[in-house]
Amino acid sequence: MLEVGFFRLKQILGDPKAEPPIPAIIPVSASTWWAGVASGRFPPAKKLLPGVTLWNKNDIYSLVEEVMGCEGEEQ
Repeated sequence: MLEVGFFRLKQILGDPKAEPPIPAIIPVSASTWWAGVASGRFPPAKKLLPGVTLWNKNDIYSLVEEVMGCEGEEQ
């Protein structure tokens, strides 16, 4: 799925306290996410402005497809 745009961290990890709640695309903690970005397991961030960090939507969708594909192979 090709889609132009970006996600912010809360859109990727979800935010149950938001109104309305934001469901997680990748249900991991923020510390796990940042460790994965640092190690190269998760896509790198793009810094738009100080305090504004974004991830390319296609990078996130590719990660989800990769993870789902790996889970399917294990079964």
